[in-house]
Amino acid sequence: MTTLSTTLTQTGQPYGTATYRGFLLGTLTLVYTLSAVDRLLIGVVAQPIIDEFQIKDWEFGLLSGFGFMITYTLAGIPIARAAEKFNRIRIIAVCLLIWSLMTILCGFAWGFVSLLIFRIGLSIGEAGCVPPANSLIGDYYPARSRAKAMAIFGLGVPLGGVCANLIGGPVTDALGWRYTFIVFGLPGIPVAIMLWMAGREPPRGYADEPGTDAPTEEGLISTAKALFQKSTFWWVTAASLLASMTGGALANFQAPLFQRLHEISVGDVAVYFVFPMATGAAVGAFAAGWLTERLSNRFPNSISWIPGVALIGSLPFFLVSLTAVSIPIGVAAHAIAATLMYTYLGNQYAIIQGISAPTSRATAVAIFLLMNNLLGSGLGPLVAGALSDYFAAVSLSVSELADSLTVADCKGTTEDLLSRLGDVATSTCRIATRDGLQQSLLIMVSLALPTGLGFLLACRKLQKDLVAKFHVEAETAA
Repeated sequence: MTTLSTTLTQTGQPYGTATYRGFLLGTLTLVYTLSAVDRLLIGVVAQPIIDEFQIKDWEFGLLSGFGFMITYTLAGIPIARAAEKFNRIRIIAVCLLIWSLMTILCGFAWGFVSLLIFRIGLSIGEAGCVPPANSLIGDYYPARSRAKAMAIFGLGVPLGGVCANLIGGPVTDALGWRYTFIVFGLPGIPVAIMLWMAGREPPRGYADEPGTDAPTEEGLISTAKALFQKSTFWWVTAASLLASMTGGALANFQAPLFQRLHEISVGDVAVYFVFPMATGAAVGAFAAGWLTERLSNRFPNSISWIPGVALIGSLPFFLVSLTAVSIPIGVAAHAIAATLMYTYLGNQYAIIQGISAPTSRATAVAIFLLMNNLLGSGLGPLVAGALSDYFAAVSLSVSELADSLTVADCKGTTEDLLSRLGDVATSTCRIATRDGLQQSLLIMVSLALPTGLGFLLACRKLQKDLVAKFHVEAETAA
């Protein structure tokens, strides 16, 4: 571990002019939005892909979740290490170009394997977004302002969901799922060029308070060791992991569920259900950051207990939204649930930054994402898909056609099923796959309870574990 130059570092002030900071944060948020769009788009077109390739729900869960996240997570570590030494702006720009091209190629997939390969390529590119961006924001904004800055950056996920569904749903209805990938892959190319040309790299640790932490070059092992010694890291990681499992399951299977439950099109699901949900998620993520900045002087632990309380409160609304027969009631409950659930998005990163040294923030976030994404976002869709197939099989086993129908038989478009199986068997299949997916997602959203408790328990040692404080002079601790 070698000491770095302290010139122009640890000023305790934001870097650059307010106008440029706004431009840079806005651009990074746009990049994160494009990342979320390209990652979440497969959930919007899930049912058409399942029908065309005739794959089971667990196979789609592998395609959209674990198959993507394993390379996304593993590639994140070396990219984050590069971000500690080299120009972070250019790393993000190159990675954006890569994942945009891979998104376009998804539209040319000819089967399950080829789509999985293109998704893996997409994941490698997207691995270069979050860790370097977190590190940049940490050097542009002082600790007292990072929760709000990270909340704005965190809007990329819900805004990506809004764009993917509000535009992707109708495009899919009009042109098909292949053109949807092409349409959404193209915008990343000019944004990558703009970021490369206009982005400015700040000095490491510039916005930290003087004397907060001597700027040192941390190795991967020393960074991990420092994090693992802090209980706050484990509580926040465990809580975020569970939240990612729920979020990953919903992102990839809520559209198929609402299509099966309410018998509506991809575009209708996107407009009626997922757009209000994504809008609520954006509101929740921003509101949590805004409240944290307002309350942090009086309640230093607000950065952790705000999402903790909100996540627990989201559970009853999810239970209503996934079971409501009425579309308006389901839509309203889903939007409220998302508003409460996604309060954790920006705050989780701000906490990880707060307990990390300024020269190891990209690596710390990559380590955090290694566990969060691989075991959370990766396993979430896979587990949800496996549970869906299991419960569908149980439903078929007690039906009148138990001896002649399997879950594999029930995959395909309605027209295909009618031609192969007839009216009665098709109806039995549709009921079984609908009920199986509904039971699966009800289990997944129930993880909101232990998720919220994890954020609340993180409050116990949060102030002790911080490197950079979220407040100036705390009056009382929450």
